[in-house]
Amino acid sequence: MAKEREKKLFVGVLGNYASELKLLLTTLLLLCAVATFLQFIPSRFTISASDLRFCISRVQSSPPPPSLSPPLTTTSSSSVSHLSTHEESKITLPPSPRPSPSPPPLTVEEDKVLENGIIKRAFNPYGSAAYNFITMGAYRGGLNTFAIIGLASKPLHLYSKPTYECQWLSSSPSQTPITTVGYKILPDWGYGRVYTVVIVNCTFSTSVNAGNTGGKLVLHASTSGGGDTNFNITDTIDVLNESPNSLDLSVFTSPPKYDYFYCGSSLYGNLNPQRVREWIAYHVKFFGPKSHFVIHDAGGVHEQVLEVLKPWMELGYVTLQDIRDQERFDGYYHNQFMVVNDCLHRYKFMAKWMFFFDVDEYIYVPPKSTIKSVLDSLSEYSQFTIEQMPMSSKICLSSDYGKTYRKWGFEKLVYKDSKKGIRRDRKYAVQPRSLYATGVHMSQNLAGKTTHKTEGKIMYYHYHGTIAEKRESCKMLVNSTQLTYEKTPYVLDTTMRDIAGVIKKFELKMIGSRLQKNRQ
Repeated sequence: MAKEREKKLFVGVLGNYASELKLLLTTLLLLCAVATFLQFIPSRFTISASDLRFCISRVQSSPPPPSLSPPLTTTSSSSVSHLSTHEESKITLPPSPRPSPSPPPLTVEEDKVLENGIIKRAFNPYGSAAYNFITMGAYRGGLNTFAIIGLASKPLHLYSKPTYECQWLSSSPSQTPITTVGYKILPDWGYGRVYTVVIVNCTFSTSVNAGNTGGKLVLHASTSGGGDTNFNITDTIDVLNESPNSLDLSVFTSPPKYDYFYCGSSLYGNLNPQRVREWIAYHVKFFGPKSHFVIHDAGGVHEQVLEVLKPWMELGYVTLQDIRDQERFDGYYHNQFMVVNDCLHRYKFMAKWMFFFDVDEYIYVPPKSTIKSVLDSLSEYSQFTIEQMPMSSKICLSSDYGKTYRKWGFEKLVYKDSKKGIRRDRKYAVQPRSLYATGVHMSQNLAGKTTHKTEGKIMYYHYHGTIAEKRESCKMLVNSTQLTYEKTPYVLDTTMRDIAGVIKKFELKMIGSRLQKNRQ
């Protein structure tokens, strides 16, 4: 009886194991069939023997308990071995990156319940809304003074009090560093956008680099709690380097190289090359051989415009600066306040008089006077403003019918706005050595006197909008000495028309016929 029970027990156990063994064999057979089938399918997902062993081990073992922290993900040769031979041929492992310093991780604050039951909320900052300071240039203003031109966060200057410190580090190890407080000037009158223009004046109590041993000027720009009052972030910026024996001190006392110097605002948009051609030819003739023009390209000097500037660049009258990268920083009107200030300080000691006006404006002095005689009469002033003569950009003479396309812009646009009692914009000229900073229509940061009483002495004809107009300007042809158009009174003024022939002959003499085929 006992043997019968043992036999039944053995058969039962064997039957149970047989069912488990059958299930295991069925599973293995199914996996092998799937693996064999997948070998014939082009796919980047293949199963190797190691994968099969991994699957079987997952069936036989229970999953590990969840980790308290995520596992570290690594790439090793073992992970590559799981790929097929075809895929291995397509893989190129990147070179190991060079270790680079990374900012310390932010400490993330969390909300807390205080002992008194109050919930203390947490605020976690990320990123940066605007740069603390963006430099365009730094220049000497004398033996002991410098000017640093740049942009800074407008909210920082509007709602806080950022500070600047200037430091001179001599190349000579025997000389100790000297520091001074930087005096900031905001010349754009609040017109800034994300960024505002900042001129930092660094005036030291003693001469800097007097021995011509070299050194560098360093700016320490501090937010002084602006933005985040818990922090006073200071950026240390190398703004100017002077190599040994490179400083020419005579530039501060010698007569300037040029009598008349033009600092142009940012040129942008699809400019009319013919209008630029007329403007530069006119003003080279007007100011004469001791003049120079700095043009700032903010995207407006395309190939056709460059073509009309190149002859004058080759003759040494024009310097073209590419300032397109300033568009990255959202300032007022293509950052023109920064651009003209950089021009002022960059060429401060190269010019007797410096002019600020636009390329649709033409400076003019009456007959029997010259630009030299007029400026000599204004030499007691550090700055004077220039009266505007606004011209119509649409009305032309009917006698020009059929010939307008051959005439220059200031030759055919001959009707002047005669409306009375209007305060019009003025442009200006300065003796640059007297200025600390400048603006677009005048400077408010200068040493010396300013006069606005220049009517009848010097003026500028303004052809507003024509510089970007590539189609024919003349929209209306009339035969009258005065008229009213679109509620604005106009009078005939042929002052500029009468000298157009002289300018054309001058251009031909100076650069030849290379621009004669140029049209609208």
